[in-house]
Amino acid sequence: MARRKKSTAAQKNPALHRSLRTTFGFDQLRPGQAEVIRSVMDGQDTLAVMPTGAGKSLCYQLPALHLEGTTIIVSPLISLMKDQVDKLQDRGLGALQVNSTLTARGEESALEQIEQETSQYVFTTPERLTNPEFLETLQGTTIDFVVIDEVHCISQWGHDFRPSYLALKPALEALGNPPLLALTATATAEVIEDIKRQLGRSRMRVFDSGIYRSNLELRVEHLSGDPEKQAELLRMLETIEGTGIIYTATVKHVDQVTSFLAGQGFDVLGYHGRLAAKRRKESQERFMAGDLKAMVATNAFGMGIDKADIRFVIHYDLPGSLESYYQEAGRAGRDGEPAHCVLFYDPKDRRTQLFLLSGRYPTGPELDRVYAALGELQAHDPRFSAGQLQQAAAPVAKTKTRVALTRLVEAGIVREERPGQYSLAKRQVAEGQLGQFIEEWKQRDARDREKLERMESYARTALCRWRVLRDYFAEDDEEDERCGVCDNCRKGLAERAERTKMTEKVEKAERSEKEEEISFTLGDRVSLPRHGEGKVEEVEGDSVVVRFPDGRSRKFKREFARPVRQSTQKR
Repeated sequence: MARRKKSTAAQKNPALHRSLRTTFGFDQLRPGQAEVIRSVMDGQDTLAVMPTGAGKSLCYQLPALHLEGTTIIVSPLISLMKDQVDKLQDRGLGALQVNSTLTARGEESALEQIEQETSQYVFTTPERLTNPEFLETLQGTTIDFVVIDEVHCISQWGHDFRPSYLALKPALEALGNPPLLALTATATAEVIEDIKRQLGRSRMRVFDSGIYRSNLELRVEHLSGDPEKQAELLRMLETIEGTGIIYTATVKHVDQVTSFLAGQGFDVLGYHGRLAAKRRKESQERFMAGDLKAMVATNAFGMGIDKADIRFVIHYDLPGSLESYYQEAGRAGRDGEPAHCVLFYDPKDRRTQLFLLSGRYPTGPELDRVYAALGELQAHDPRFSAGQLQQAAAPVAKTKTRVALTRLVEAGIVREERPGQYSLAKRQVAEGQLGQFIEEWKQRDARDREKLERMESYARTALCRWRVLRDYFAEDDEEDERCGVCDNCRKGLAERAERTKMTEKVEKAERSEKEEEISFTLGDRVSLPRHGEGKVEEVEGDSVVVRFPDGRSRKFKREFARPVRQSTQKR
């Protein structure tokens, strides 16, 4: 699977190329970037599916310098925002962030800069973008385009669904539907269509630069139980140089693996959503500084981590889907240097994923509770927020309440008056309508279980692992069926090499035997096809001159001459 040639298309625009070189320090764009940037410059709604490390950030940072107005970047990660803002400011560019980390004075200053349009880049969260007051501030500015990072989070068919993303469509409408650039590292065809639908951008241009990265060595280790996993983990950490990430499926495993490795003398820390924000921040800073051998984490860690020299990503437990696996494994080797992506596969891990799947969608009683809570809220105030509904619908989980609210809005049962503000549009629903929602969620649950099956198939396959991933993401590719770098391909190459070695050994022996059989000296009697018997008169390298009984002599390749058996010659 050969790597694609680098694009030089951006060099057709002298101003863009000058900014690329002088502001960002690059001589040329990576594959796929030029097409995305050109689409953004043309004001087209654009979806870019680009692997981790392919340079998605530059796809909005570069054109933003050459378009009039402010670029709004929506990201789910506050830590990533700060990193991006710092880097842009270091380059002398106007950038700021608006999120919950700001003090009251800091937020006031940021809003003033937005109103005065002194910042080219404004980073914010999906929750803040849908805030009515913040939207009002943005409505008074010139917006060149909006960027939605990690856009797969908007799709309930995707692997990292976040309900907060579902309110982005009405927020964009409130801003006058400016051009949109949506970014993600992974998206199946189904998720791409769902992204278009959720954002209301059916004509969005899609650029998919492919997922293959030749520097990532994909490998699966078939292990049984924690003792075998821990032994293999120790062996790997002792042999692989550099820093990496160890992903587990549960908080319990994060704590267990962290404790085990620390007891073995490794500098490791744990990371999961239940840790205090301060502790998570400190752990991430140490990881980014290269102070740790590994971060042991749930999938709460990693999205947007801008560390190029991660040398390994180990999945201690089976992930729930190939999207999740590729997204997480793809955080290794962003510098283009070789990196290890290893999955520990124990069939018993399936039970953990099935347990996690069981709590994803509302059940019938939970949906009934949410609908009843809507009526209770309506009785006190015609308008309510998502947060108020979550409180009223307790003990239904917040995520399930938000999923139910979104579906009720889609069905016209709930009306979104303005971003973040809702009212009950219908006091009575059609018979069986709520039941239809439950049936839809059952179908989604079945699809999630099918994704788990595909994940297990990847773990068990003897085929090229990159080929399996590319097939899953529906990449048409006429290149080789084997990448040559995954464990299955390496094993296949080794077996082929051994077979070739044995074949060559056999052929050499046969040639030696053959050469021995047809080694002639003067006077030997030989037989030639269609010419009969004669006597060797002369030997010249690989040829012989044979004299026949009629007195004529002829020259032949030695391989065509067959010696007349000794018993015959003695007669």
